Amino acid sequence: MKLIMSIIKDEDNDRVSKKLTDEKFRVTFVASTGGFFRSGRSTLIIGVEDDRVERALQIIKENTTIPENADEKRATVFVLRVEEFNQL
Repeated sequence: MKLIMSIIKDEDNDRVSKKLTDEKFRVTFVASTGGFFRSGRSTLIIGVEDDRVERALQIIKENTTIPENADEKRATVFVLRVEEFNQL
């Protein structure tokens, strides 16, 4: 299992979250601010089975807007290995 943490623009959040949930990914959203421009960001936390990581990344890439400023990126994405997972 993997944990994907994706930091995207606020304006992309609804579109990306909807596409992910439409394909049965579970998504947790956390409002965040950061980066060089200190603009609004959304952090999506997504628990994914190993065989679905590439599809989740594809959805994120296809549903984030290309920034006008060359110093900005569409998203910053971390894919972390999950040693253990529990729901209590």
